Amino acid sequence: MNSPSQCRSRANRQDRFVLNPLTSACLLALATLATPARAQEVIAADAGKLEQVVVTGTRASLQQSLELKRNAAVVQDSISATELGRFPDNNVADSLSHITGVSISRTAGGEGQRVSIRGLGPDYTITTFNGRLLGTDSAGRYFAFDVLPADVISGADVVKSTQAQLVEGAIGGLVNLRSASPFDQKGQRGLVRAEADRNDMSSLNGKKLSATYSNTFDNKVGVLLGLVYAKRDVRTDTAGNDGGWSRNPIPSDPSQFWEFGNTWGGAIDPNGNGVLDPSEEGLIGPGQFRFGSIMEKKERIALSGKVEWRPSSDVKVIFDGFKTRLDSPQVGYQLSYYPLYAPGRWSDVKVTNNVVTDLTLNSSDPELRLNPEVLNRTEYRVVDTAMYGTRAEWRISPTLNVAGDVYLSTSKRDSGGKDSYVVLRMNQPNTTRIRLTGAAVPDVTTTLADGRDLQSGLAQGLFSGNDFNTHFYSRAGDNIDDRIGGATVNADWKVDRYSIDYLKFGLSQTNRKKSRDMINNAFNSGQDHYSGENAINVGTLGGNVINQTLSPKGFLSGVNGNFPRSFLGFDVDRYAQALAGLDGKPRPGGGVYSSTLSAPAFNPLESYRVEEKTSTAFVQADLAGERWFADVGVRFVRTKTGAQAWDAKIEDIVQNGAFNFTPIYADPSVVRQDATYSFALPSGNFTYSLTDKLQLRVGAAKTMARPSVDKLAPSSTTASISWGDFTQIYGGNADLKPYTAHQADISLEWYYAKSSALTFAVYQKNIKNQITNLYLAGQDIGAPGGRLFNVQRPINGDSAKARGMEIGLQHLFDNGFGVRAQYTRNLSSSWVGGVERPLEGIAPATASLGILYERGPWSMSTTADFTDSFVTATNVIGSGFNEVTNSVTWLTAQLAYDVNKSLRISIEGNNLTDAEQAPRLTNGTVSLPNGYYRYGRSVTLGASLRF
Repeated sequence: MNSPSQCRSRANRQDRFVLNPLTSACLLALATLATPARAQEVIAADAGKLEQVVVTGTRASLQQSLELKRNAAVVQDSISATELGRFPDNNVADSLSHITGVSISRTAGGEGQRVSIRGLGPDYTITTFNGRLLGTDSAGRYFAFDVLPADVISGADVVKSTQAQLVEGAIGGLVNLRSASPFDQKGQRGLVRAEADRNDMSSLNGKKLSATYSNTFDNKVGVLLGLVYAKRDVRTDTAGNDGGWSRNPIPSDPSQFWEFGNTWGGAIDPNGNGVLDPSEEGLIGPGQFRFGSIMEKKERIALSGKVEWRPSSDVKVIFDGFKTRLDSPQVGYQLSYYPLYAPGRWSDVKVTNNVVTDLTLNSSDPELRLNPEVLNRTEYRVVDTAMYGTRAEWRISPTLNVAGDVYLSTSKRDSGGKDSYVVLRMNQPNTTRIRLTGAAVPDVTTTLADGRDLQSGLAQGLFSGNDFNTHFYSRAGDNIDDRIGGATVNADWKVDRYSIDYLKFGLSQTNRKKSRDMINNAFNSGQDHYSGENAINVGTLGGNVINQTLSPKGFLSGVNGNFPRSFLGFDVDRYAQALAGLDGKPRPGGGVYSSTLSAPAFNPLESYRVEEKTSTAFVQADLAGERWFADVGVRFVRTKTGAQAWDAKIEDIVQNGAFNFTPIYADPSVVRQDATYSFALPSGNFTYSLTDKLQLRVGAAKTMARPSVDKLAPSSTTASISWGDFTQIYGGNADLKPYTAHQADISLEWYYAKSSALTFAVYQKNIKNQITNLYLAGQDIGAPGGRLFNVQRPINGDSAKARGMEIGLQHLFDNGFGVRAQYTRNLSSSWVGGVERPLEGIAPATASLGILYERGPWSMSTTADFTDSFVTATNVIGSGFNEVTNSVTWLTAQLAYDVNKSLRISIEGNNLTDAEQAPRLTNGTVSLPNGYYRYGRSVTLGASLRF
């Protein structure tokens, strides 16, 4: 008789579709050697065919996920749908956050968007759908999970170690999304679900309708179709520091990497002596801050389908695909302040712990007083994502199986010129006092010369267009087109001797083309067309440009302080129409006003074309013994990269006023770079059954992760010149090397009871060539007038190390209760230029605790997901001044009741603790607020009908 370990190695291959007599015998052996409770869950075989026991519900989903983990050849955790067309959470990323070692970041409204594994950020992770790479609408490679409704997914696997047969490109881990098969539940099946939701910070409700249908015919043809439509409105309260913090130079200490500082108009000089005194070196002051609300109307539609044809027991052909559209415009209405230092601008300055914490602005010079600004910041995100593919599997003989797959994956975002960062600037004399309190928004008191108070006056509607001039007029957005075509051929040869079960071979070819066209009015200087001496009083434009006063309920309720809680709003399109009425009229600065010259156009400096052609081959041997199974193999990878961007020299810099400049560029020229790299990536995995319930798993491999696509393009931008920040930011270059890592995993897994397990794992990843940013101040880039620039560019660091441990527990009691818990601890560091610093984007700890109850018609659960504080950017304003996020606990709960076998009703709550995110800049002594996001709680009511 075959041993349990041999059976698992043979009966649970991810690429197996035919259950031959040997596999059936293995399943019977497992049934007889497993515990009685587990034996009932094993599917009996009869003449090479299996009769399937269909179970549904949360407990069945957890049971299936645990079986996938136990029988996997690698370190893996999984999530499975509770029933056809019903994923555990509304968002796949939210479900993944319950998994050991996984954390997520969120977009507006609090929806999960990006996934990090074992602390390593999204750039270290790849996402596939049925083993195929997914195109992304990001400038890089990371997949934004909000573009894909959870309803088109039947499961997800988080693979943390690797095999030669798995697609390369991940150091943190691989997320493989799985679609359902119509043969999972034979016969006619269907589910229709309707939902309504409400966010306590939104004035409108959301709605969602999803439907899934599957059917099989004569056990030869199966069809599965899915449809999803969802629409929801959400609000996110936000505060931030777009202009950053100002900091004086530190010429006496070059180790601070801050010799030239980043202040505008001269170094901050509290004593007014015109000299940078030793006590003033490194002095920090507020540069800019803003606050307001982002209103988002998110609409999704998705179509998915799969057809499986099984003409015989030896042949299977699958046609599958999906197409989704995410229409997610975000309109942000905000109030912003620029209290930047300039000689004669500040008075009554107070300094605490080398930070200016109190200052007054009351200059009679219109350019030196504080001029509060009304900001409309819009992100128009429309994303079309699709994947189509065909897979064929053929058992040529009892010892040889061959499979081939061809697919096309696309992602396209149409946002060019549709985003806005449009500012109206107050033109009234005033006295303003600003006091830093440590809160996300400082205390701000502004009293106008005519006696009006800004805070109370905004709430009472005392301000109109007459109080503002036109100012910054940025119309931007990028068009991104990502196309991935792939083809693979794999073969399995059953050896069944010398402890070798199978030899596996495979070839693949992947071609990726990604383009970004930036459409904005920065390159043509259109964003400054109506600013400075060319500014116009908004009240003279007509058209009711400023058309609303916003006082959102509970606005920034988590932020203490004395600052305006109301702000003005205006419609950018209406504003643009009003500006067009000025066409042909003389500009005080020369020429005439022109809505055509100020309109968004192609910006070559921030655009690129990147092509990647990757060829791979692998060989892998699957082995098994009396109580063990293993695999060893190597994957060969060769990638050719071609990148095109544009460069343009700065011919002139025109000053329009204080902190307002217009760069004039020469005609752009093409920059082309090509690179090639090859890797051999060996891997090995070994699993040993210490007992029937306890197994030890060991894995080791060399892995790699490619640079983000945008970091391969030799693009650069100096757009920040417009607001007086002379910084050149390089996007990247094709010579950046991929990250590589030597990694090892050891896990001990105790499956001590039915559907219950306690697992412990340790891991280490020694990373080379990790990509980080180099920031150099005071660089001569050949700009006219000898003006010096700060330069930021991506570079390969020396090395990095990530190591940690994971503990996971799942226990389902017989009385219907259950508990899931996980804790991950990450320790990491990196070295750049021989200097140690934190590895960006790694949370030192994540944890999750879930409690569930499912018995009879009732189903209940609640889950708390915790992500510890971590560094998101290093050396932001000098050595050791890092941006750090705060820790976040995200609490969800759901309650469902089965009215009968067909009808189910449910209620779900999300972010029930009203969690907030508030990053800070800190060097361990000084702590400066650097952002704030509040998403609010949401509740969803749902009803589903099964047939």
